[in-house]
Amino acid sequence: MTYILGISAYYHDSAAALLKDGKILYALQEERFSRIKHDARFPVKAIKMCLSLEGIQLSDVDCVVFYDKPLLKFERLVESYLAYAPKGWQSFKTSMPIWLKEKLYLKREIKQQLSNIAEEKFKGKLFFSEHHLSHAASAFYPSPFDKALILCLDGVGEWATSSAWLGEKEKITPLWQINFPHSIGLLYSAFTYFTGFKVNSGEYKLMGLAPYGEAKYSNLIREKIVEIKDDGSYKLNMEYFDYVTGLKMTNDSFAKLFKDEPRKPNQSIRQLDLDIAASIQEVTEEIILKLANTLYKDKQINSICLSGGVALNCVANSKLLQSGPFSNVWIQPASGDAGGSLGAALALWYLHFNNERRVCHNDNMRGAFLGNKYSLEEITHYLDSLNVVYSIKSDDELCVDVANEINNQNVVGWYQGPMEFGPRALGGRSIIGDPRSPDMQMKMNMKIKFRESFRPFAPAVLEEYTEEYFDFSQVSPYMLFTAPVKENHRKKIPDSVKGLELLSIEKSDVPAITHADYSARLQTVSEETNPKFHKLISSFYKLTGIPMVINTSFNVRGEPPVCSPKDAFECFMATDMDILVLEQALIYKSQQPEELLARKWKRDYEPD
Repeated sequence: MTYILGISAYYHDSAAALLKDGKILYALQEERFSRIKHDARFPVKAIKMCLSLEGIQLSDVDCVVFYDKPLLKFERLVESYLAYAPKGWQSFKTSMPIWLKEKLYLKREIKQQLSNIAEEKFKGKLFFSEHHLSHAASAFYPSPFDKALILCLDGVGEWATSSAWLGEKEKITPLWQINFPHSIGLLYSAFTYFTGFKVNSGEYKLMGLAPYGEAKYSNLIREKIVEIKDDGSYKLNMEYFDYVTGLKMTNDSFAKLFKDEPRKPNQSIRQLDLDIAASIQEVTEEIILKLANTLYKDKQINSICLSGGVALNCVANSKLLQSGPFSNVWIQPASGDAGGSLGAALALWYLHFNNERRVCHNDNMRGAFLGNKYSLEEITHYLDSLNVVYSIKSDDELCVDVANEINNQNVVGWYQGPMEFGPRALGGRSIIGDPRSPDMQMKMNMKIKFRESFRPFAPAVLEEYTEEYFDFSQVSPYMLFTAPVKENHRKKIPDSVKGLELLSIEKSDVPAITHADYSARLQTVSEETNPKFHKLISSFYKLTGIPMVINTSFNVRGEPPVCSPKDAFECFMATDMDILVLEQALIYKSQQPEELLARKWKRDYEPD
């Protein structure tokens, strides 16, 4: 047996992944255990949980592999500062002490951290993968393809910001790359920053805003900010950006171009922000489609895999699936840096050790349910310690009861099985509700998630009924594609209604999951990979004739999705959720003792 431990850390979304003879056993994000969103620290808790779940010690691990090469990254930083000197002194002065103290000596740091975990010196081998190779490996090796093109798009690794690869059986071969400072990920993040959202966290908010605006600035962006060639390669005009030499994403020239200052996070969203969101989304889609078309023309391969943070842009992914040349598109569900831990481990197994690859007809991610779970005994022990009132149900009883409660407009915290790997809730750590309710989006956003009212929710739809409601003939198990609601289920929106006014308009038979452009971020639920969630939605379908529920992550604004039963119960009590399901335990808030209801469960959540 060979155990490989993959690690990503020190930038954002640190994680650990464990392989046994090339099989993916577990993959866990540190934030779920530390309760610090996008936690970048060394993933001590995630590593310990991986080892515990497998019942092994660190001494049983043969190899540890880190997801990028710090020396190459340091080279890029120094060369960039020199290229822009004397500008950037403040940024240089801020970053260099951290590098010289910690990051430059990462090999020593990792070994020390591992020794702290095991209370003994790590005796295995330590390897370093390249950042984009880790992304490419995470995209191709778990995919259902024997041969595919691979496109990796993110902010920046060591030097690469966009890269293309050819995956064939066990091998991954680099084709080309675009280097820093020219980056599609940093371009999108710059607009995220300008519209008042947090970089490396709020990009999906910008994507969610886009349908409310008009793409009136697209040509201005193409003319002034990014030059896009016919083959999709691009070059940023660095006169408008501050991320190389400064401490911000954009500068005064950027603000002058759009005739306004960046929105502050506490300010109301402007029409400018809506139109900018629509514009940069359109430009991003253009770049991705052109790059993909060029890849196809060069290689004539019908399958493509995507990874990197930009691959979480489900609207762009859908344009690629609908308008691109590829018959098959597969996207790593943990496309950000967390997934780099898994990719690094897979790259080591296949590329360094030259092992044979076996392709799974679906994929090898097991529905992304790669985390830890808690037994019913552990759950009831916790509930009993608080004198929580609950009942234990069989699966059939539970799903029927919960379906009835959703039909009665109650919101349910649904906590089942292993935790998901990646940013999407897929039925393991989810909040669910009735998609037919015109008020449900507002209720769940404002009273449960404590977040912006414009944020859309996803439908979790029975895979076999997808085409009844959506113009979509593929599967989307990881919520990484959008799909239009079919015409016969839409409602006419008056032409006079524009912008955020669209929030209060019913757009379809299932308004709580329908976005302003009649689209929905789709999760198709398979009985094979997600049987209990499938049973619940089937119960709701038998009751209502609607083969879907609302599905959003089980957390509140500023916190990562819940991990433990304790996290779930505290989140449940601190919000206006009505019902909590912890495996077989069914909990009604209305039935709880007064001392629990009167307790101060709420806390101050940081903006995400």
